[in-house]
Amino acid sequence: MNTTNKMSTKNLVLGAILTALVILLQFMGSFIKLGPFSISLVLIPIVIGAATCGTGVGAWLGFVFGIVVLISGDAAAFLAVNVPGTVITVLVKGTACGFLASLAYKAALKLCNKFAPKNGRYFAVIASAIVCPVVNTGIFLIGCLLFFMGTITEWAIEMGLGDNIGQYMILFLVGTNFLVELATNIILSPVVSRLLDIKLK
Repeated sequence: MNTTNKMSTKNLVLGAILTALVILLQFMGSFIKLGPFSISLVLIPIVIGAATCGTGVGAWLGFVFGIVVLISGDAAAFLAVNVPGTVITVLVKGTACGFLASLAYKAALKLCNKFAPKNGRYFAVIASAIVCPVVNTGIFLIGCLLFFMGTITEWAIEMGLGDNIGQYMILFLVGTNFLVELATNIILSPVVSRLLDIKLK
């Protein structure tokens, strides 16, 4: 077996394990809620897959994340308003966060290897871990603007914010969730980096 096939086999095995982990963590994560939405613990295996296996596996894991969000009931509030808009938003944000996390890892690794080769992989993982929740949340907000503004306006009024829709979206839809997801990814980045070292040995 040549090196390319060996690496491909490793990627397939790791990709399969991470897919199962994405499904498990998303279903478990639906029970861990801050406000009306659950925390996406699933972003950690997406970052691992995006960094270790490349853009294809990263995008796949993000897509699986999106599918599980749709079937777990975590997007029920939005599905009740606009089914196509919810499906598009959830699948695009999941797939894009995995794909772009992988691109961020590759770009940061290339840059870091020039200036800090000893810690290049560590900083590249941190870059990937930051990009993943930023993209996930950013595309969610874009989806809200495109498909759910009427409903979100009603929610803001019910919360006593009047027409302060932007404030409602930041404080109640994504604020705490995003900060927890970002902090979790950054804190666990050294663990991810260690997993990368083990895999590549």
